[in-house]
Amino acid sequence: MKRLLELLDIRYPIIQGGMGNISSGELCAAVSEAGGLGQIGAGTLPPEELRARIETARRLTDKPFAVNLPLSVHPDLERVVEVVLETGVPVVSLSAGNPAPWIPLFKERGRRVMVTVASVRQAQKAAAAGADILVAEGVEAAGKNAPLELTTMTLIPQIASAVDVPVVAAGGIADARGFVAALALGASGVQMGTRFVATKEARVHARYKDALVAATDTDTLVVGRSVGRVTRLLATPYARMVAAREREGLTEAEFDRLTSEESHVRGAIEGRLEDGHVNAGQIAGLIADVPTVREVIARIVAESGPLIEGLAAAWRTLDTPAQGGNER
Repeated sequence: MKRLLELLDIRYPIIQGGMGNISSGELCAAVSEAGGLGQIGAGTLPPEELRARIETARRLTDKPFAVNLPLSVHPDLERVVEVVLETGVPVVSLSAGNPAPWIPLFKERGRRVMVTVASVRQAQKAAAAGADILVAEGVEAAGKNAPLELTTMTLIPQIASAVDVPVVAAGGIADARGFVAALALGASGVQMGTRFVATKEARVHARYKDALVAATDTDTLVVGRSVGRVTRLLATPYARMVAAREREGLTEAEFDRLTSEESHVRGAIEGRLEDGHVNAGQIAGLIADVPTVREVIARIVAESGPLIEGLAAAWRTLDTPAQGGNER
């Protein structure tokens, strides 16, 4: 944990996911101000819109923050990379593509580089290419997921055992219990997306936040498997329509149209849940309120210590071999 905190120059090992269309400068700054690492999601934003969000974040905080670049998604990747370099963003997060060609560019300019991975092999390759931090994301996470569909529970310990760089757990984490569990699995910190959507600072429609609060443990679904686009959505009427169309058979182009950036804006930003999709991780059923970002982080920090102490106390009551008990 200490190494992660030092690399990112943050107080708490809590990172906000770089969610396209959602990770605004305001949300990013709020997370960094509260002691975590905020991220702006480049998504498919035009370069100047990304620059504006970076300037907003910098106006609201003097703490470190990151920009997430989805390498195979952005239509003008080279230009947004220029914007990130020109604006002096201290941390860059690379996802959805091969990071190896880009890592040296950012490292040479003194940037910390995080890479999102979904398997041990991806993690080893990213570490060998020079990544400072690996974000290991399980299929419980919202939005686009790796077709491997490994879970956070299985992924984190395997990656933590395979690399020497700090590992951040992502997917299925929203409170102190998930945070402590991630540490027990070998992670140095956590990245959360869905939990930060349901906060006062998130610039999404109130209907989206209300839908997350109302969600149960079974209110997400996965679409896109048939076309190699594994995507976890909140199970709205629109998402169920997409799932039904997929069962009937649709092309990759049709799926991309139904889950386009325009569809996401209609759902997440405009609140038209019948006309566009919204993302949600499986942890949505645990979200019961819409607090401030600071309250989210403060709860995790305040509740984690007693959890760890309780586990230690429970362990001391066991009749373990070290205490003279019989091996079983």
